[in-house]
Amino acid sequence: MTSWDPELYREFDDHRSRPFLDLVARIGAPDPALPRVVDAGCGPGHLTGLLARRWPAATIEAFDSSPEMVGAARDAGVPADRIDVRDWTPPRDTGVIVTNAVLHWVPEHPDVLRRWMASLAPGAWLAMQVPANFAAPSHVLTREVATQPRWRDRILLRGAETVLDPLGYADLLATGGAEVEAWETTYLQRLDGDDPVLRWISGTALRPVRDALDDDAYAAFLEELAPRLRAAYPPNADGSTWFPFRRVFAVARKP
Repeated sequence: MTSWDPELYREFDDHRSRPFLDLVARIGAPDPALPRVVDAGCGPGHLTGLLARRWPAATIEAFDSSPEMVGAARDAGVPADRIDVRDWTPPRDTGVIVTNAVLHWVPEHPDVLRRWMASLAPGAWLAMQVPANFAAPSHVLTREVATQPRWRDRILLRGAETVLDPLGYADLLATGGAEVEAWETTYLQRLDGDDPVLRWISGTALRPVRDALDDDAYAAFLEELAPRLRAAYPPNADGSTWFPFRRVFAVARKP
């Protein structure tokens, strides 16, 4: 179980929120045919309220597998439950499932998506988004450091095989005749401050590294990684840094 730091995760809140907004905008349901709207993997709950605003008559349900994230969501007034997506099945009255930046942590998530689609009633929607930056320098360099003799027996990181491309998700979700829209977007994010890419991935991609190492070892790992990231993502003249981030989206409506 990966541990999470909700405050660190939300440090780049604006950048992390954009894919959620773009995903929800493509759900073509002014009012769901069924009353339940689910935020599957709600994180700290800071975006769950947007679902309530989009569908004010719906019953909003939120859950996450992380106790830290569930605690943060509850502190924010979101009545989240602690549930793993692998253990959850949509109730029959579910009109919309939104799962944002969650499924890449679950290697068997294609099977999870098939099960969810099979469980949904006709007219229900499933909308998903996963980061797809595993082949980017930020992630490649992290894996390179993790495979050094000092770390390779202590750290296990997944590679680019973690997620499918848009065609893969379209084929998966279209089984049974569902209407599917799938696409990818590369967000060119402008980050500020010292070692901004290192700070960005510290809230997400580096969480398994943080869990595997004690404080001193983790600091040593970051010392090895930081100069590689600086070379791969040099700052602009104004001190900011461009960070391209690819994400894959799919929205499906059950026939």
